[in-house]
Amino acid sequence: MLSIHKIQVTLEEMKDISRLDMALYNERGKLVAATFDQKEDLEEAVINFAESMAESQMLAGSHFFKVLVDDEVAYILLVKSSTEEAYMVGKLAVCQIRNLAEAYREQFDRNNFIQNILLGNMLVVDMYNKARKFHIEQTERVVYVVEVEGKKDAGIMEFVRGMFGSSTKDFVTEVDEQNIILVKDVRDLSSEAALESVAKMLADNMHSEAMVRVRVGYGNRVVNLQDISRSYQEAKMAIEVGKIFYADLETVSYSKLGIGRLIYQIPMSLCEMFIREVFGEDIPKIFTEENVVTIQKFFENNLNISETARQLYVHRNTLVYRLERLEKAIGLDIRRFDDAMTFKIAMMVLSHMSYQQGINLMRGPEME
Repeated sequence: MLSIHKIQVTLEEMKDISRLDMALYNERGKLVAATFDQKEDLEEAVINFAESMAESQMLAGSHFFKVLVDDEVAYILLVKSSTEEAYMVGKLAVCQIRNLAEAYREQFDRNNFIQNILLGNMLVVDMYNKARKFHIEQTERVVYVVEVEGKKDAGIMEFVRGMFGSSTKDFVTEVDEQNIILVKDVRDLSSEAALESVAKMLADNMHSEAMVRVRVGYGNRVVNLQDISRSYQEAKMAIEVGKIFYADLETVSYSKLGIGRLIYQIPMSLCEMFIREVFGEDIPKIFTEENVVTIQKFFENNLNISETARQLYVHRNTLVYRLERLEKAIGLDIRRFDDAMTFKIAMMVLSHMSYQQGINLMRGPEME
């Protein structure tokens, strides 16, 4: 719908040029915008004119014009003058307002069309018929989901539109209160690095310009319009999986989720069964700050004790002692590859369970 602010600015610009005051009403006679203080109650007169067959009319020393959009009366324009010049200015103003209204209606319809595709609410036949109407071609696209930290406002949405909205090939929309969605034409972005650069640009600009923190997830490339909803679901999953397993990353690609994607889709009952297999009925409280740092460094250095001890600034025997205490607590010797893999997966499963249940499951009896 054409914004009142945009209508007001348009009327004021036309007044500056023509030196004539104008007012715009909706088809129900309610004042929408004006360049002067409207003291007369013209609601009944405007309604009668809207229901008449005439396209223009002179009344009370002013010209009235109908603004038709798709052959329906959308607005009534009043030009506060009875001269021939005012009639000509009014006709020009009607053209301007009609073109604006049609452009905004098409933009609204295109936005609604993309929203329905994202949510999978359209039949394939209807999808392609409307795509031809809106001149939307079939090409490679990727869906980016921008999750805004805190409350999303209209200014943030407009900021993203400003980054990509000038292109008729890209679409910026929303389907909920938390996320902004970019459906991007990526035919010119041939590499995965190029796709990632778009996500990073979104995150960086939102931080530096809009002053908000965001997490950006994006799906795989799709070509068919009906597959856009799949890329959207992938982008949403990338954000959710990223929160659990890759919390330090601001941009997450569905294609690079690795084992996190598999664990995320495992039913909770199977996760619980696996944790009982590894730790028994009680989960030892091994995730102290010291243990977490030690385990992370040990894995980062590919189970190399000497290098890990050097980076932790501890004696080699001290590190061995810590690992032996860990083995005693959990029954796994993470110096061995098989046990290390089991423990790594168990930590990821615990993170997944903790996130889904909203509690910290990594609390248990103290490690002796």
